[in-house]
Amino acid sequence: MTFTFTEATSNDAEIIGLLVVDLTSEISEVTQVKHFSIDINETIQRCRDLIIEGHYAAILCFSGGQPIAVATIAETYALYAGGKIGVIQEFYVAPEFRSSGVGAMLIEKVRDYGRNNHWACIELCTPPLPAFDRTVSFYQRNGLTPVGGRKMRQNLDENDQ
Repeated sequence: MTFTFTEATSNDAEIIGLLVVDLTSEISEVTQVKHFSIDINETIQRCRDLIIEGHYAAILCFSGGQPIAVATIAETYALYAGGKIGVIQEFYVAPEFRSSGVGAMLIEKVRDYGRNNHWACIELCTPPLPAFDRTVSFYQRNGLTPVGGRKMRQNLDENDQ
């Protein structure tokens, strides 16, 4: 089985958006909680804009010309980590390819991207536990180390002011 990896451009926004919807749908189905409210057209446009503005990057994986995996990444800064870091915002491999090694290869592509951009480290937040314990194990097998805590969020909109 042959996999092709490529750094996404703004022209790939639709592919990225559809894969991210697959990811968020799976998380919601497994946990039986609607964690996300995604409008696909808005997501595609937002993705396109963020890539064009240089705030967001993605690495896509294809098999037989079909998109099967994506890692979206953003650069930020953290004093505790030594400066510039990369955050994997979304990481998704189509279920039928999850035992193929493509996920490990995709993480390696993210590491290469980070090294080329002089990041001190890469970080990510796992989907909800314990439903995604296997996901945590996958990340650990591929060199990521738990650093504690849980992702927390408070939505901000104009009505909060």
